[in-house]
Amino acid sequence: MRARRCEHEEFFSKKISVLQNATFIFCVILNSMKIISWNTNGLRATAKQGFFTPLLEKYQPDILCLQETKATPDQLPEEVRNVPGYFSYFSYPKEKKGYSGVAIYTKIKPDKVEYGIGVKKLDTEGRIIVAHFKNFMNLKNLVLINGYFPNGGQGPYRLKYKLEFYDAFLKFILKLRKNGEKVIFCGDVNTAHEAIDLARPKENEENTGFLPIERAWISKVIKNNFIDVWRNLNPDKKDIYTYWDQKTRARDRNVGWRIDYFFADQKVISKIKNTGMLGNYYGSDHCPIYLEI
Repeated sequence: MRARRCEHEEFFSKKISVLQNATFIFCVILNSMKIISWNTNGLRATAKQGFFTPLLEKYQPDILCLQETKATPDQLPEEVRNVPGYFSYFSYPKEKKGYSGVAIYTKIKPDKVEYGIGVKKLDTEGRIIVAHFKNFMNLKNLVLINGYFPNGGQGPYRLKYKLEFYDAFLKFILKLRKNGEKVIFCGDVNTAHEAIDLARPKENEENTGFLPIERAWISKVIKNNFIDVWRNLNPDKKDIYTYWDQKTRARDRNVGWRIDYFFADQKVISKIKNTGMLGNYYGSDHCPIYLEI
């Protein structure tokens, strides 16, 4: 898999180190940091239509995780590839351009960045970036994973691939935990967990994204003490979604799915201050979601 870090360390160290330090100190004083996750459904289009930079300016995330970027770094304009104040990391498919892809923009440089989960046949589509932080606010050995999980459509072979990816990913995060890491993972999981997580559960019982076997994997994740942060804080809240079909203008009627998540190791839950959806922010068929630590 082709992957590239766009750090430009000399530029950052000389031009914006003061800004970075001030931002970090400010966050420490407030004892809060914000992570935003968003499936952009094409980062080039999102930027061209004027939705990328305003997201950073309005919400000022300390870390921004993007999914379905559909671009290699050299296809992005400079102001998107290298955002002042952020280190940027990209992963994308080696063979199929304009497909899949994830990115992380972070004001705090990770101690280590990995691309993929260590399974060659599952790491070719540029779906995972793993950022390791030895010290992240008041958390030691935090691992933040940004993931764009496969869609199970386009035939049985893709559903099989999706389920293989799910199983391998769970093994990966369990191994991280065994090694003493505290895991938070976010992104488009491409499955609604319970009936409360989509507008029309009955009509979708036999559709990928709400199949019992897909939902069972999320239950297994939770059983292994990785908590669905939003649902944990909002156990009975209805009609809150993160994805709406564009062709049917489903967002106008709020006929949606909650398929974008933050999951956190149970050991991290007490550190989480808030989470939610930026449902009124457009630019994609998904809305951004956020987590505050």
